Amino acid sequence: MSVEGTWDLSISTPVGRIKAVVTLHRVDGVLTGTAEGAGQEVALSEVVADGDRVTWKQAVTRPLRLNLAFDVTVDGDALHGVSRAGRLPSSRVTGVRRGAPVSPAGDGPAGTAGTA
Repeated sequence: MSVEGTWDLSISTPVGRIKAVVTLHRVDGVLTGTAEGAGQEVALSEVVADGDRVTWKQAVTRPLRLNLAFDVTVDGDALHGVSRAGRLPSSRVTGVRRGAPVSPAGDGPAGTAGTA
């Protein structure tokens, strides 16, 4: 399945849960994207999809100035993985593709309860 689309992410950091929206799309055959969160929108760099694994980097200025590296695995309309900020401990990342069917419990795509 394609990794392209708009993803609602939840990042569990040492300072609390951060919500973000990542949009991945192809431009002239190259995977690219943006991330929105904490009142800012940033371009993704070094976006690579290898099978169901997607990696990218992004720089943010809020809540702190950080260079983040994401490494996630896509499973249908859900994803999970980690984000790293330099030497800081990795943060758990989960996400749901927008437009995915929601489970009856309302906690993510049907069949993925507990992953988002």
